[in-house]
Amino acid sequence: MQAPVLSGPQYLREGLKLVLSPNLRMFVLLPLAINLLLFGGLIYFAGHEFSLWLDALMPTLPNWLSFLSYILWPLFVALLVLMVFFTFTLVANVIAAPFNGFLAEKVEVVVRGKDPFPAFSWGELVAMVPRTFGREMRKLAYFLPRAIGLFILSLIPVVNVVAAPLWLIFGVWMMAIQY
Repeated sequence: MQAPVLSGPQYLREGLKLVLSPNLRMFVLLPLAINLLLFGGLIYFAGHEFSLWLDALMPTLPNWLSFLSYILWPLFVALLVLMVFFTFTLVANVIAAPFNGFLAEKVEVVVRGKDPFPAFSWGELVAMVPRTFGREMRKLAYFLPRAIGLFILSLIPVVNVVAAPLWLIFGVWMMAIQY
């Protein structure tokens, strides 16, 4: 039987209720806390280095072209924000991978009804780290050569018109692989 079209919010509510239940809450809060600390640190670092990065990236323009700085400045700000966002996302996914796998296993146990209170074991979590870290490194090895190729394609005049849609398609593909 097909699910109703507007049933998404109900499933979101059920999923939140499940992962925030007392027996699964720790598996959600631990990676969330690590990612919040990482993101806060990265934002703090980027805030302190922002002017240095902006000075390094902004070209020096002759006086008669100084009006272009009002156009280029927001573009470079957007570039820096995107760089910080994507760097954080990449690092956060690598760090959270073991916890996400562990959470998925525990949710599966609860949903199947095998054990209503999955026991937490640091040994089990530590044993999962090499496997999940290796999987994330394989994804990164898949991602980097293609991203570098698209970046180089983006630098070639006329051909770079094709690069924007390719970046979009590639980003969607990588999200499908990741999530």
